[in-house]
Amino acid sequence: MLSSIKEKYINRNAKIGVIGLGYVGLPLVMEFSKAGFQVTGIDVNETRVNELNKGNNYIQDVDDDALRTAVSSGTFSATTDFSVIKDLDAVSICVPTPLNKLKDPDVSYIISVMDEIVKVKHHELLIVLESTTYPGTTRDLILPRLEENGYIVGETVFLCFSPERIDPGNPVYGTHNTPKVLGGVTENCVALGKLLYEQIIESIVPVSSPEAAEMVKLLENTFRSINIGLANEVAIMCEKLGIDVWEVIDAAATKPFGYMKFTPGPGLGGHCIPIDPHYLAWKMKTLDYKARFIELAGEINTNMPNHVIELISQGLNREKKSLNGSNVLIIGVAYKPDIDDVRESPALDVIRLLESSGSKVAFYDPYVPSIQWNGTVVKSLVSLKNIAEYDAVAILTNHGSIDFAYIKENAKLIIDTRNVYTAHKDKKIIRLGVG
Repeated sequence: MLSSIKEKYINRNAKIGVIGLGYVGLPLVMEFSKAGFQVTGIDVNETRVNELNKGNNYIQDVDDDALRTAVSSGTFSATTDFSVIKDLDAVSICVPTPLNKLKDPDVSYIISVMDEIVKVKHHELLIVLESTTYPGTTRDLILPRLEENGYIVGETVFLCFSPERIDPGNPVYGTHNTPKVLGGVTENCVALGKLLYEQIIESIVPVSSPEAAEMVKLLENTFRSINIGLANEVAIMCEKLGIDVWEVIDAAATKPFGYMKFTPGPGLGGHCIPIDPHYLAWKMKTLDYKARFIELAGEINTNMPNHVIELISQGLNREKKSLNGSNVLIIGVAYKPDIDDVRESPALDVIRLLESSGSKVAFYDPYVPSIQWNGTVVKSLVSLKNIAEYDAVAILTNHGSIDFAYIKENAKLIIDTRNVYTAHKDKKIIRLGVG
């Protein structure tokens, strides 16, 4: 049986399913499609499915023409019907794993998917979970559901965990050329998972277990969260010491060993770094261990939007104005430059804090035409021609297409949280991390 499955993978005759067609799932779909596999995308969002079947793209990292070609050629189709799994040879699960209000893991999407999968009795199926989660999820949550329904994992079905490593907007590394970590429940699971992903990804990194693979993902983003937290705290220290944190960081980065450059900002955003460390912290609490680094970094990073408000307030006070009643323009609401992703963006927290202080807030973002705010759709300014009307302008995302020279020339007060105006001495510019 294993040899026949392997032959399907190698000859690209296997039918592949990807569950969850967002920032992780759709790029994965495209790699399988480009490699010659027949791919079915499954998503509960009917509007999303309908748009994809028309060839309409909504993910920045996916090429519009490539998607249209995949749809028109019939190598890719999307559906809301989970019963199609009965005809598939492998499925990758790429559904959201958010945190609840208590910052505990919400694995309800994974559970819902497994409820659908076990309805379709199907031997020789490879299941790969890609959604970020806590160590033990694959073995404790998915494996029992398969075994309870008559499957023998490693013999009649196969189960792996392989964490997504998507970096939206990265011009160098995408799904195809980013090494892929993979851990299986058994040796057969690892062998089949590795062989399948080798058809679409340059380098596969097998590890000894699903738990190891789950931990790899959490380590990667916990490492970033903690080091960004350090950079943010050093920025606040430098403000109090009258030092330029950006100068300090750039000088430290000249050391060719023992140092890795991280920079401060208005807070953490995106689909991974603000969330993933809390999965690990939650898991450790169940084992009566406190993840102190994670909690401290989370505290510092979460407070950065409040610090931005303090900088805006200081600038307005200098002009004998207050936050209450002032017009404030936010430049950039995406969580990082040159993408349209606002998930967990600190800009949303800054807007909320400004409004709660009585400020009148608008935003400009060439990548984000509108945001959902307090139950309504708020649109971005079309241009910056009226920027002089605002009492303060806060730069939260430094998109490459924004004319920052124009902003400097025409804005009354600028709070620069991204070091756009490097080493600038203009009194109307307040730079994060500069005393």
